[in-house]
Amino acid sequence: MRLILVLLFILLFFIISIPLFIIEFIIGKFNLRAQVASSQKIVSAALHVVLFLSGVKRTVIGTENIPRNEPVLYVANHRSYFDVPVTYVSLPAPTGYMAKKEIARVPFLRTWMRLLRCLFLDRDDIKQGLKTILKAIEQVKEGYSVFISPEGTRNHGKDMLPFKEGSFKIAEKTGCAIVPVAITNTDEIFENHIPWIKPAKVVVEFGKPIYPNQLDKEQKKHIGAYVQNIIREMLDKNSKLI
Repeated sequence: MRLILVLLFILLFFIISIPLFIIEFIIGKFNLRAQVASSQKIVSAALHVVLFLSGVKRTVIGTENIPRNEPVLYVANHRSYFDVPVTYVSLPAPTGYMAKKEIARVPFLRTWMRLLRCLFLDRDDIKQGLKTILKAIEQVKEGYSVFISPEGTRNHGKDMLPFKEGSFKIAEKTGCAIVPVAITNTDEIFENHIPWIKPAKVVVEFGKPIYPNQLDKEQKKHIGAYVQNIIREMLDKNSKLI
């Protein structure tokens, strides 16, 4: 039943999106930042509804750790399709997510993601992947935060997959803070019993910001592993809250 309700709402939202896209297009003609902010509010509201219909109970920890008035690089583990909804509704400022290029094929969804400054990564083409990283660097310089999952794919194992170091160039080249994000139990909403959606309690924790220029030489050299260990510690701690 929850799956049907979620799908019906998404269908309704996509229908409503047609006039909303026109409004956002007009706003963008005058002020691109206002367009992004407006799109964020609309999508965040829609995702709140999706989480409500899915029976998701969120515990959010550490929002005070997110630097205000500056863009950051969010780095998270990846467990579920629901990672995006449960994190996005908790973010204080416009943020573009790094997503696999296949998602760009989905009508309506791709338009909203582009309005939100999301980026589509080709994991099979190193050259195109580099271009996406460079674009993310430019977005951070323009004042927009970026959210990445360096494992590269959803992982259902007990431990995380190795973090891909290339994504961290976004912080290294801009000097922005890295905010570790630990996402716990989102796979219990859907992935653990596909095709059904079931109520679940999830925990999202934002760790203390890490500035690459404040790390020592060894930490900088293995920054992916360094950040991953911090996330691992948060996941171990938060597993007791489920």
